[in-house]
Formats: sequence, structure tokens, C-alpha cells
Amino acid sequence: MKIRMTALAAAASAFVALSCGSAQAAGTQTVKLGLAAPMTGAQAQYGKDFESGVQLAIDDFNATKPVIDGKETKFVLEALDDQADPKTGTVVAQKLVDDGIKGMLGHFNSGVTIPASAIYSRAGIPQISTATAPAYTRQGFKTTFRMMTSDTQQGGVMGKYVVDTLHAKRIAIIDDRTAYGQGLAEQFETAAKAAGGNIIDHQFTSDKAIDFKAILTGIKAKNPDFIYYAGADTQSAPLLKQARSLAMKATFASGEMSKTDDFIKIAGPAAEGAIVSLAGLPLEQMPGGAGFTQRYKARFGTEPTTYAPYTYDGAIAMMQAMQKANSSDPAVYLPVLAKTDMKGVTSDHFAYDKYGDLRDAIITVYKSENGQWKPVTVLGSR
Repeated sequence: MKIRMTALAAAASAFVALSCGSAQAAGTQTVKLGLAAPMTGAQAQYGKDFESGVQLAIDDFNATKPVIDGKETKFVLEALDDQADPKTGTVVAQKLVDDGIKGMLGHFNSGVTIPASAIYSRAGIPQISTATAPAYTRQGFKTTFRMMTSDTQQGGVMGKYVVDTLHAKRIAIIDDRTAYGQGLAEQFETAAKAAGGNIIDHQFTSDKAIDFKAILTGIKAKNPDFIYYAGADTQSAPLLKQARSLAMKATFASGEMSKTDDFIKIAGPAAEGAIVSLAGLPLEQMPGGAGFTQRYKARFGTEPTTYAPYTYDGAIAMMQAMQKANSSDPAVYLPVLAKTDMKGVTSDHFAYDKYGDLRDAIITVYKSENGQWKPVTVLGSR
């Protein structure tokens, strides 16, 4: 009898323990978000900046102990290297889908984001990207959203600015033929022409090129007073340096991928006077810029750079949408995400239009002076 009672007590204890464990498991859940960006190679600096902004957002949101569908929820990140390569990007996209992500943050490059977006769309997974190519959100997918302004907004504003304000007369354009570079250059050219600018040449290179003297020599013969390059700093910096070595005095401008410390280091003295545009306000003028900078430095020990504030807002928008929808099911929270209108780090009204583009079209122009990027003016409208 004693043996039987002991066995029953042990069984009861096991049942209670199992029941408690089940209750605990039922009260908590882990939600996985995906991220893909170039983590190695020439564009690794962008990828690390991208990832840091997202990770800080996850840390901050988890600290609020969010409850979704009655369960305390912890967000985790699966970050993969897409090498800024479209083929690798689609492989990475499929792996993230197979791994059960509930939302996608990335990719970084337009040329990688666009083919990968079809995979997320088929899986019904919302995707928020830094991709700026107009085509990204014009494919008819309901799952595509941006963290930054599109090339239509940035290139268009800058094209008008260089003609109306900088009084550029003879403009030469060079782009790297990536989806990003081509889209930015085309929008810039269209706007510059509409403002009365004279486009004397439009040349093409690649995002792997290092020698631009043949292109520059041809452009020099046409006597430009303004050169616009659409592409990354790994090309724009040596291109400018080579242009100055050929005694070309034309004003040089580029997009946000050239607004880096590396651009100034590589170009050296040639960087002085270079102009770049970047979506949004300068970090110190952003609504949440001061607090973001403080938290970022405490978390990573470095200053935030170009993309982190935008990826932070993108990640917060996604997690807030799940919380408001009370579900991490992509089909349930997707409509809520589309209606996002929140106060973020980068904007008081981080909100989407019907395409998934940001409604705010604020562009800041920066100039390289004495080895630093200094804001010159803010363009666009809210």
C-alpha cells in the first residue's frame, strides 16, 4: 500500500510539473524576424549599420515586455549575409522563409531586394526595406514597404535643387547600373531636365569598377560644370579623386550611399566641397535623434551612422503592428502595418501611402567641409 501511495504521489507530482510547464509555455512565445544585408565585402559597413538599428529596436521593444495574443512575446532576429548579390539574396530569402520568420527587415540593396521580394510575397510575409528603387513598391505586392524615401523622391528633389539653387548649367551623370544607381540617376535626370538643366552626358559603369579615367576623359571634353554619380562610396570616392587628378573642377554630387566617413578618407582632399543627399533630417534634428543616439552608443559603443535610425523605425513599425493586431500571423498584422502612422526616431509621422512608400519626402543636402559632412539645407515636404 505504501509503495502504491508513493507511486501515485510521484505521478501526481510529475503531472503538476508537466501542467505548470505547459502553462508557462502557453504564456510565452518567441517571434522570429528576418534580416538580410551585405555583412561582408565592400558594402559590409552598410550592412552592419542596418543590423545595429534593427537589433536596438528589438532590444527596446522586448524591454517593454509586449503581450501578443495573450502571451508575453520575445522578438529574436535571424540575420544573414546576402553579399549585396541578387542571386545570393534569393537563396537567403528562401532560407529565412523556411526558417519561419514572421516579418522581414531588408534587404539593403534595391537590386537584391526586388528579386527577393517575390519570395516574401508568395509566402505572405511583410517586408520593410531600405531599397530606394521605385520598382520595389510598384510590383503589385501588398507585402512591400520602405524605411526610407524612394529614388523618385530623392532624385527628383535633387535634380531640381542643383538647377534652381546651385545653378548647374552643364550636367554629366554617371551611374553604376545597379537598380539603386540606375533608378536614382534616372529620377535625377528627369527632374533636372524639367527644371531646365542641360544634361550633356550620361555614362555607365559598374559597382565593381575602380578605374574611371576613360569615362571622365570623355566627359571632360564636354566641359561639365556639374557631375552627378549614382552609386556607392566604393566607386564615388575614387571617381572623384580621379576627376580632380584630371583637373576637372566641376561640382560633384551623389546620393546617400556616398555619405560616409570612408568616402572622405578615400577621396582625401578631393572630397572637399562634394555634395550628397540623404533621406530625412540630420540625426541631431530628428524627433527621436538624441535619445536614439544615446541608446545606440550605450549598446554598441559607437556613433550611429546613416541607416540605423531608419532601420530602427522600420523594425518598431513591424513589431507595433503585430502588437496592435494582437497577432504575429503575417496575414493578420499586414493590414495594420499598412496603416502605420507612428512617431518614430526619424519622423513624427512615420506612415505609408497606398504603395508602401513613406509619406514624408524630406531630403537633407550635405557638403563635405574640412573632413566632415555638414548639413546645408532641408528640401521636400512633409
